[in-house]
Amino acid sequence: MSVTRAQSSERERWLGQIDKLVNSQVLHGSESLCKLLRYLAEHALDHPGSSLKEYQIATEVFGRPHDFDPQHDSTIRVQAGRLRLKLAEYYSTEGAEDNLVVEVPKGTYVVSFQQRAVGPVKVRPASGRDLEASATERRGPRQWPMVPVILSVLLAAAVATIGLLLLNQNAARRQAPGTEAAPAAFSAFWKGFVVGPEEPWVIFSNGAFVGRPETGMRYFDSARDSRDAILDHYTGVGEVLAVHALDRTFGLLHRQIRVKRGSLLSLDDVKNNDMIFVGSPAENLTLREIPSTQDFVFRRLDSGPRKGDLSITNVHPQAGEAEYWVGSPSRAVLSEDYSVIALVRGLNPAKSVLILAGTTTIGTQAAVEYVCQQNSLEELLRRLPVDDTGELKPFEAVLRVKVTRGVPVESEIVALRSGKP
Repeated sequence: MSVTRAQSSERERWLGQIDKLVNSQVLHGSESLCKLLRYLAEHALDHPGSSLKEYQIATEVFGRPHDFDPQHDSTIRVQAGRLRLKLAEYYSTEGAEDNLVVEVPKGTYVVSFQQRAVGPVKVRPASGRDLEASATERRGPRQWPMVPVILSVLLAAAVATIGLLLLNQNAARRQAPGTEAAPAAFSAFWKGFVVGPEEPWVIFSNGAFVGRPETGMRYFDSARDSRDAILDHYTGVGEVLAVHALDRTFGLLHRQIRVKRGSLLSLDDVKNNDMIFVGSPAENLTLREIPSTQDFVFRRLDSGPRKGDLSITNVHPQAGEAEYWVGSPSRAVLSEDYSVIALVRGLNPAKSVLILAGTTTIGTQAAVEYVCQQNSLEELLRRLPVDDTGELKPFEAVLRVKVTRGVPVESEIVALRSGKP
């Protein structure tokens, strides 16, 4: 049953369940999610029936400044979505036999406490097929880990998380249609992707891996692996959050997006649609077969102490620019990354291709967030030329991204080429 008034003994009982969740393997190491869970639980027990606002959570839990604007910062919605996923994972694994169930219903930030009187409830996370169907049919933050165990943890829930984030976003729109207006910068930057009759396609990277999540995964090696062993339905944490940010941005512009994983994309798709590629050619392999960047190119270093690491090569360096940019070493904690934001013409010159990619999954997230947040987008627009129709001319830009605990916290443009035909 639902808890509507928490007596002292009842409160301690539920807080004990919260402690069990916080100390579980599922939430181990997720300090921000544990902090959010405790805050929401204590508020629900102390103030039954009282709702919470994103602003209140942002300032009191995550220390955001008092000018925090939830319309332009999706942090709380993203964290709540991650928490819902973790709770579902816990109750389908470690907590499958728990009698006490803690939930955060979609569309709210109010914890629901339930007592489970019968057998365990199994929660099936959304599949990759659920993701692509939901995004197509609608109408109206550490670098790519190379250690197999870490790789498995980051990738195993990624596709399910995309589906959850998109479904939560759609539910919010249905509850409060038309409550948010797109900033002028959004309309200017995304004009070429919203004026046509068809929705743009968002193609997220999903590299070729072999192995299993429970035993360890690694990149496919054509020299020793059979192509039949490839698992191509995994992506990175940065790509997950990037798709969510793009979905929200196009929602503000009253347009839908179609989401597809890179391994399922065909060249006919590229010819006939405006495309937004999320992830570098190292993971989004179709980018190797179509017109891509000319000035800032993703390449693996073939010599020196960083041999084998993915870098962004500066093909035509200008005064004061580096010959290439490379983030933190693959075996070190990720504190710096580099990303490319590029608008180019596709196989069909009448169609646009936008590339948003980092040398790691976190850099990719930073590139997308840069063009989905008002302040950074306004700064970029001030440096870009437009044609006679008001549409942006092709350009390529490189971002330096500062990363803290796996989250991109600051991005700046370090190189830019614009106005090419």
